[in-house]
Amino acid sequence: MSRIQLVRAGSLAAVLALGAAACGGSSGSKPPNNPGVSAAYNAAIGGVVNQSTKTGGTINFVASSDFDSLDPARTYYAYSWDYQRIYQRTLMMFKPVPGKAGASVTGDLADGPGKLSDGGKTVSYTLRDGISFQDGKAITSADIKYALERSFAQDVINGGPGATYLSPILVGGATYKGPYKQPAGLSSIDVSDPKKITFHLTKPFADFDYLMALPISTPVPKAADTGKNGGANYQFHVVSSGPYMIPPGGYSPGKNLTLVRNPNWKKSSDPNRLALPDKINLTEGLDSTDEDQRVLAGSADMEIEGTGVQQDAQSKILTGATLKANADNPSTGFTRYISIQQTVAPLNNVHCRRAVQYAADKVALQFARGGPVAGGDIAGQMTPPTLPSYKKINPYPSGSDNKGDLVKAKEELKLCGKPTGFSTKIATTNKGKGPAVGEALQQGLARVGIKTQIIAVDPSTYYSGVIGLPSNVKKQGLGLAVAGWGPDFPTPYGFFESIVDGRAIKPEGGNSNYAELNDPAINGLIDQAQGETDATKRNDIWAQVDQKVMDSAVYLPFVADKALTYRSPRLTNVYINDSFGIYDFVNMGVSG
Repeated sequence: MSRIQLVRAGSLAAVLALGAAACGGSSGSKPPNNPGVSAAYNAAIGGVVNQSTKTGGTINFVASSDFDSLDPARTYYAYSWDYQRIYQRTLMMFKPVPGKAGASVTGDLADGPGKLSDGGKTVSYTLRDGISFQDGKAITSADIKYALERSFAQDVINGGPGATYLSPILVGGATYKGPYKQPAGLSSIDVSDPKKITFHLTKPFADFDYLMALPISTPVPKAADTGKNGGANYQFHVVSSGPYMIPPGGYSPGKNLTLVRNPNWKKSSDPNRLALPDKINLTEGLDSTDEDQRVLAGSADMEIEGTGVQQDAQSKILTGATLKANADNPSTGFTRYISIQQTVAPLNNVHCRRAVQYAADKVALQFARGGPVAGGDIAGQMTPPTLPSYKKINPYPSGSDNKGDLVKAKEELKLCGKPTGFSTKIATTNKGKGPAVGEALQQGLARVGIKTQIIAVDPSTYYSGVIGLPSNVKKQGLGLAVAGWGPDFPTPYGFFESIVDGRAIKPEGGNSNYAELNDPAINGLIDQAQGETDATKRNDIWAQVDQKVMDSAVYLPFVADKALTYRSPRLTNVYINDSFGIYDFVNMGVSG
């Protein structure tokens, strides 16, 4: 049985169960089959801490920086995707439940998973009754089609994953440039019935329901995407489709985001959301230490980025019984790595790249991320251990102590014609753990004569406009870039496609294949895996992809990410959602 069939069977059962639970009205019943547990260390991994249906109150979140974008077609940060579930709806959604079930999908605007025909090349969804925008206007299939088409306009709206995934699988998608240049739209998305949306694919695609759970399927009213408020500026004027909305003046980029109740949201149309608090405040732009202090002191409820607390807070939490009972240490599903840019000399030579692989001190890099607890387990490959295709490999062993094999590094430097080393730049963020990782890499490489200059920039633009803009990487000579990646959806394709498929490189910005890896053998294996219906064989092919990526030496994985996170004891319905690897914000409330 193919993965998509397994997902559909589970999704349909969840939809039926959630629908039954929603019949009680806005105060609601608790979401079904969610094991409620008391506060304890790691209790939110697999269980719901402080389960409640109490309404009212205000949640106060904090973040070190702004979202990469509030535009659902542009955003690519995991915590942004998670956060937008509070006030935006998508065609499908990752189940708002803890544990492995949270890595599967269920209907959101759609009443269930897609129905297949034409050998899997046609996928149809029926929309729920009563769905509307914040102004009360009914959401139709045309609003979802327009939203998906916007993601193709990469010259106007860059950064998101939409075109990367949709271009090769939608009929006509390979040449489509978006609704601003081609307003007639894609004929392969049929919305002749306002209650139904049908997709015509170039080939069967096993993960299509997962794609429709991404923010790209958030409906956008065409009338709101015009003039000075449209296109790239839509992110400052987003129209809500969920239980909360941004009031006038409620968003100040880099400072704060306020959410209040959407008066036109109907609980009867949304069996997945409880909509408990009256208001949700997010304060942005805080120093990471300040964030920790506020959350531990109780003046803030949670840090939303999910990267974990800093060293001082970690020590307090792990040595204090009361604090530890409100903490979790989940595997996030992210791999933390260094992108070794093969377009920047001398790293266009594979032996120079391998010298970096061997010279890096992975223990120092691990501790820069927070150590074994708050940082994660030392990694030797790109595939995170949370994925079914994971097979442990370590092509560049970093010595018996993981602190580097300097002998091997020097041998590789001789082979690349740089026996005494070379100079390059390290790109990283200027907040959070980025600076410490950059310094740890710098010090490790210096031991074999590789001299580096650290270039640190704000996180809100780092991925989309600095290392995600190939021309900028070359212009600034950013030979090394600190990066992290988790699956867009919890399958090997959802992890690898954007970062290793050469056909997914975005030259105009928002590129996620930072090293611009374009190996025909890897591209071919990706296609082979997506066409394989046997799960075991498919995972074996993805393991080959991992091996070939490592052979190219363009990525230096150093940590299979974990994070020590803290939840305020007054928060209710707190759990880790396995699709994001962080807390699920969608149904949180407060006890007082």
